[in-house]
Amino acid sequence: MTEPHRAVVTGGAGFIGSHLCQRLLSEGYDVICVDNLLTGAKDNLERLEAIPEFQFIYADVTEPLPINYPIDLVIHLASPASPKDYVAYPIETLSVGALGTHQALRLAHHAGARFLLASTSEVYGDPLVHPQHESYWGNVNPLGPRAVYDEAKRYAEALTAAYRRTYATNTTIARIFNTYGPHMRRMDGRVVPTLIEQALSGKPLTVTGDGRQTRSLCYVDDLVDGIVKLLYSDHPGPVNLGNPQEITIGELAATILKLTNSGSDIEYISRPPDDPRHRCPDITLAQDDLGWNPTVVLADGLQRAIDWFCGRFQNSVEMVDRRA
Repeated sequence: MTEPHRAVVTGGAGFIGSHLCQRLLSEGYDVICVDNLLTGAKDNLERLEAIPEFQFIYADVTEPLPINYPIDLVIHLASPASPKDYVAYPIETLSVGALGTHQALRLAHHAGARFLLASTSEVYGDPLVHPQHESYWGNVNPLGPRAVYDEAKRYAEALTAAYRRTYATNTTIARIFNTYGPHMRRMDGRVVPTLIEQALSGKPLTVTGDGRQTRSLCYVDDLVDGIVKLLYSDHPGPVNLGNPQEITIGELAATILKLTNSGSDIEYISRPPDDPRHRCPDITLAQDDLGWNPTVVLADGLQRAIDWFCGRFQNSVEMVDRRA
C-alpha cells in the first residue's frame, strides 16, 4: 500500500497558512497544521477540520515538533506577520524566526522532506533599490521597532541556507511581499484589513504620511499558487513572490472607499518609524523559473476581501445594506 503524501504547515491557522492547508489538501496531501494560535485562529480552519486528511496540532514550534511519521513537505510559515503583532510580541517573533526555524529544519532534514521557508520582503528593509531583486542585500535598521521581524527572517534565511550547504537538506526560500484576502484579522494592523474595516464601519481611513508611499499587493490565491510551484520545483531560492503592480496608499484608500461605497473621510497620520517608502518585487525569477504570474486584478481581489469582511463581521451589516 502506498503511503500518503504528507505536508506539515507551521503557522497553518494563520492568514496565508490556512489557505495553503486548503490548497495542499486539494493537491492530495495529508496536511498537519501546527500552530500555537498566538496570532492564528481556529476559525480559519473550520472548513478543514472535518476532512479526515487534515490534522491540527496545538504546539509551539520553538520546541521539538511531536511528529514521528513520514513527511514529504515542511512549510515554515509560523510567525507574527503584521507590524502591530511583532511590536506586541517582539521576543516571540525573534524566537520563532530562530528556534522555530531550527526545529522545522530539523524535522525536514530527518524526514528527508522538502523544506520551504516563508521569508518576507521585509528583509529588504526600506529599500534603496527599486524594484527589489533577490540579489539585493537590503537596507535594514537592526535596532528599529521593525527589526525583530526583519532580523528574525534574515536569520531564518541564513539558517536555511546553512542547512542546505552543511547537510544537503532540500530547502527553498520564498520572499513574500504584501498579501491580502479572506482570513485576515479585523485588528490585524496591516493596511488592507485596516482600511476595509474603517470603511465598513464608517470611521475615517487612516493613511500614514502623505500617502505617496507605495505597496505591491498580491491576492492570497495567487501567492499560494506561487508557493506550491516553488515547492514542486528544485529551486533553492530565494524567490520573490508578489504582485509587481504598485499602488500608493492614498490611491488604495480611495479605491476601497469606492468599492465599499463608504462615506468615510481620509485622515492623514504620522508614518511609523522605518516604514518603507517603496515596496515592489522584481518577479523575473519566478516568471522564468517557476512559470508563475499573479492573475487577480487588485480591484477584483479587494472586492473579494470586502465581501468576506462583510459576511464575517456583524458591524458590517449596515454597510452591506447600503451597498445593496
